[in-house]
Amino acid sequence: MSRVHVVTGAASGIGKATKALLEAAGDGVIGVDLHQADVNVDLTTSDGRTALVAEVRRLSGGRIDGVLAIAGLATPSPAVVGVNYFGTLATLEGLRPLLIDSPAPRAVAVSSMAALMEVDDDLERLMANGDEAAALARAQILLDTSPPGGDRIYPSTKRALSRWVRRVAATEAWAGAGIPLNVVSPGVIRTPMVADMLATPAGVQSLKQFVPMPLNGFAEPEVVAQLLAWLVSVHNSHLCGQIVYVDGGSDVVMRGDDIW
Repeated sequence: MSRVHVVTGAASGIGKATKALLEAAGDGVIGVDLHQADVNVDLTTSDGRTALVAEVRRLSGGRIDGVLAIAGLATPSPAVVGVNYFGTLATLEGLRPLLIDSPAPRAVAVSSMAALMEVDDDLERLMANGDEAAALARAQILLDTSPPGGDRIYPSTKRALSRWVRRVAATEAWAGAGIPLNVVSPGVIRTPMVADMLATPAGVQSLKQFVPMPLNGFAEPEVVAQLLAWLVSVHNSHLCGQIVYVDGGSDVVMRGDDIW
């Protein structure tokens, strides 16, 4: 049976690969991005987040089967806070009512193995408290002290996102409504997001040292897309609040036998 999914970040990288994979399997996909998508919105803004929900409701007829919140930014800037954390939460929470009538509703967000790196505790706390204005202000302060402050913005957003999913996945709104909500945390994926870093041998070597991936090295976006497609499939009935690292072993290298 054909399903209908919403994929944010659908114009490039992991989102583009995931959209193509789902469509090749016969499912319908409503792509969301800044440009070149079915729904063109800016997820850093409240207007963009509102428009996302309204347009998806219109295009889907009011019912969808899966939400794949993939859109994200990696450059040090306050906008990373707006997209990676608040934009992702707005996507998941805003579209959750459209999942309710699906016979097999599913939702997944894309975090990062960067969540395991050094973060800014104050920024993470402000995001967890839902204070977007203060979080954006804190990110600007970190950016003004970069390095190393600005380098902590991206990991902070991804850790906050992963922890939010852990907090809400088993609640009545998600698990209680029969919606598996999970997270995929990739390592280095060959997408436009890291193209500049992979453009020179020195950049490649630096990234290898920063993000060790002993199993097969850097990955193509289709690797992550395959897992995302399964997580929103009817076959995924019991994964709840899991953070699945698709990172070639970075998590293992960095955390050893620590299971948390």
